[in-house]
Amino acid sequence: MLLIKSKFKIAKRLGAGIFEKTQSQKFALSEARSPAKKSRGGRGGGGDYGRQLLEKQRVRFTYGISERQLSNYAETAFAEADPSASLYRALEMRADGAVYRVGFASTRRAARQMTSHGHITINGKRITTPSYRVRKGDVIAVREGSRQSPLFSGLAENKAENSRAVPQWLNVDINLLKAEVIGEPTYNAVEVGLDYPTVFEFYSR
Repeated sequence: MLLIKSKFKIAKRLGAGIFEKTQSQKFALSEARSPAKKSRGGRGGGGDYGRQLLEKQRVRFTYGISERQLSNYAETAFAEADPSASLYRALEMRADGAVYRVGFASTRRAARQMTSHGHITINGKRITTPSYRVRKGDVIAVREGSRQSPLFSGLAENKAENSRAVPQWLNVDINLLKAEVIGEPTYNAVEVGLDYPTVFEFYSR
């Protein structure tokens, strides 16, 4: 598991969007008042290498994975017709990513812990590997023995308060604590907010 010592420090360098905790008005105000932020003129990174490195780090910290994991994902995706779309699918369709997207967990980190602790099943089989790749037709659910856990209490009742939209490639029944993978995520740089082509530039150096 990727250990993060200071989310606020990392987010100041890479951008608020990489952690749920830093996507707040408090963090935005802190950034706006930062003299260092104004003097350096944003996250330029200093040339192509710096720009590529920053974007690679943004992807890595967004998904909470190690450098080796991201490198392996990128190497596999680079062999595909559309590397960016392939890399995005691989990262989004990790079991922990899917658990986060369906709304069983409020953060990716919490989703990773839920998965590794065996609270989640895929097609009725308990899994403990956050990197497990879900596929179209798979059914993701909270394990029967975990449904009374405080982790999942109130999910259905709080659904209306959860502003995070479920992506179209997932069909969720929050009352049954179950979701089905009905498609695959589609990469759009503007919507996603991560520049995957720049990541490949970094690994192609």
